[in-house]
Amino acid sequence: MAAVIEDGTVRRSEAGDDREMLGRDVLGRRLPPLKERLYPAMPRDFDGGWIATLAITLVAGILRFWHLSSPVKFVFDETYYAKDAFSLLKFGYERQFIDQPEGAADKAILAGNLDVFKGTPSMVVHPEVGKWMIAAGEQLFGMNTFGWRFMPALFGTLTVLLLIRTVRRMTRSTLIGAVAGLLLAVDGLHFVMSRVALLDIFLAFWLVAATSCLVCDRDWTRRRHAETLDKPVEEGGRRTIGRWLLVRPWRIAAGVCFGLALGTKWSAVWTLAAFGVLVFAWDFGARRALGVRFAFVKSALVDGVPAFVSLVLVAVVTYVATWTGWLLHDNAYDHNWAASNPAHGVMKVVPDDFRSLLEYHKEVLAFHTGDYIKHATHPYQSNPAGWPIIARPIGFDAVNDIKPGTPGCNAPAGQTCLQVISALGTPLLWWGGALALIAAVVLWISTRDWRYGVPILGFVTCWVPWFGFDTRPIFFFYAVTMIPFTVMALALILGRVLGPARTALSTATPRRLIGSAVVGAFVVLVVLNFAYIWPILTDQVLPHQDWLSRMWFKSWI
Repeated sequence: MAAVIEDGTVRRSEAGDDREMLGRDVLGRRLPPLKERLYPAMPRDFDGGWIATLAITLVAGILRFWHLSSPVKFVFDETYYAKDAFSLLKFGYERQFIDQPEGAADKAILAGNLDVFKGTPSMVVHPEVGKWMIAAGEQLFGMNTFGWRFMPALFGTLTVLLLIRTVRRMTRSTLIGAVAGLLLAVDGLHFVMSRVALLDIFLAFWLVAATSCLVCDRDWTRRRHAETLDKPVEEGGRRTIGRWLLVRPWRIAAGVCFGLALGTKWSAVWTLAAFGVLVFAWDFGARRALGVRFAFVKSALVDGVPAFVSLVLVAVVTYVATWTGWLLHDNAYDHNWAASNPAHGVMKVVPDDFRSLLEYHKEVLAFHTGDYIKHATHPYQSNPAGWPIIARPIGFDAVNDIKPGTPGCNAPAGQTCLQVISALGTPLLWWGGALALIAAVVLWISTRDWRYGVPILGFVTCWVPWFGFDTRPIFFFYAVTMIPFTVMALALILGRVLGPARTALSTATPRRLIGSAVVGAFVVLVVLNFAYIWPILTDQVLPHQDWLSRMWFKSWI
């Protein structure tokens, strides 16, 4: 673990050997006292922590809620999720909607006619949490564009708040936390996904929330471990176990968040698995630093087993609970499958409702991996290898050939205008983030600083698994779950560039001044880059040539 930090710099820690117990790391450098390394002091919130957090969150919210109801139409896959959400709200399960003539349900809803559902259930291929969240906005504001986009905008904004607080806790620096929040606030992909009723923004939120809970749990446990240093040690100067911490509230909260992430999209399972291993490494490292004999074995028993219960079992229970609506409605899709398919063997002890739910899951899995979808194509499908550098973004909506003289179109004679919503990440942020991730991997290996492992594992588990599904159409907007972790890594690297903080008895060093200039310049350039692509993120009317000037590569068109 790291010493007290005000700038995101890294110090080698948790070596766990005799040199560390004597106050030196493996390179012979003097370390702060073990108690301080276990739990570095947090900066006080009243010194600007919450002021900075709320100010940046407010900016993110204003950006995301600005003209949220425009365009007044179903954008991209809103045509599915907004109606499925309303069906959940109205019937408790998803129903099919009228589809003849094509687009009839969408036109009826936009005209104020909400009687668009058939009496037959619909087979949907994602769990219900994200759709229930969309439904909450529809309940509050009606079945309209603002209603079904309200919750994505709210939770996109709250993701910014969570990231600020998480990075601040990791670095012990309000400044670095604020930088992370500001960068996420002006990312084009996160911005667009916060303004459309799709599921992925909710998945990103719950993954960041789970990560935040685990970082809080790390502090919570280390503070309690640090308290044991004031007590006499056992067995000739070495601790036998350390503090028993079987019930850990933040870890249980993380399990709930992971369950809700799984209830939004199944892809969250990879992040849950990776962070389950990571938190065990944290626990083992803490007990080893305390001088516990056979720390690995003992930590596996006193930390690993409770961690499995708090994370995995709590996540599973939470996930199953998210299907309550389906379980309570006999008319839901496949709900009565078990009634006509008698159980055999050990499945006889499983209630029919849950056997039907398992069968439903098999059908959904077959949809995502079967021949039908493997042979499908889409003009905007993209290879995940290109996601970190925005090789192939996706267009959500477009109106072409708008004639000069139409309100908003000031194109020269002979040219036309267009309106588009492009799910495009802010290029400078993503490219800088890609470099930061590489640097973070190097620093995680070379310094063993725990903080770099958080964004690396988050990014990798939101990205690498998609390579196993590249035979079916997959899209760049799935990468919205990657960008909070990318920004986290970038913030840590910018903290190193920034340099050591000024203390009360010193003035800013030349290193700090140069670092501040570099970091400030980068943040300003990212903000300007976001402002430049703003029109193609928000459906603004643009002359065709102005749109082309923002399409920097042919693959973006």
